[in-house]
Amino acid sequence: MTLPRLGLIVAVAALLATAVCMVAKPFGKARAQESATPKSPFDFQVYRNRVEPIFLKKRGDHARCYACHSQNESTFHLQRLMPGQTSWTEEQSRLNFASVLRLVAPGDPSASRLLLHPLAPESGGESYHSGGRQFETQNDPDWRTIAEWVRTAKPGS
Repeated sequence: MTLPRLGLIVAVAALLATAVCMVAKPFGKARAQESATPKSPFDFQVYRNRVEPIFLKKRGDHARCYACHSQNESTFHLQRLMPGQTSWTEEQSRLNFASVLRLVAPGDPSASRLLLHPLAPESGGESYHSGGRQFETQNDPDWRTIAEWVRTAKPGS
């Protein structure tokens, strides 16, 4: 085999190896992300489609959850929206989801701080929430949406 021909074979092999790496990289990243995300008893799609929009909703005279919780580093932290955006990307929603999971007890709305902290004390909520009483009663449709999502989560699954 001649030296120029061997050089061509090596170059083609290097090009093919690079192409394989480029194609496999996104798959590998998705796999790594998937394995880094622990299994949750909570349904992410229900969260993203029904629960998460509540955090952007204007509620009477109160600030939206997003207004405070995207500006602070509290336990309940929401990702900042990109300029001009009205909803989160999937990646941002997954980060929000991770934040929310620290505040909910699978199957038990009455033990879920996400529901108790912004609920009026006379309705079973905590005594203080700097954002005001987002939910006056447990009959509030948005409170009920979140509570149903929490209730349907299966502990230990």
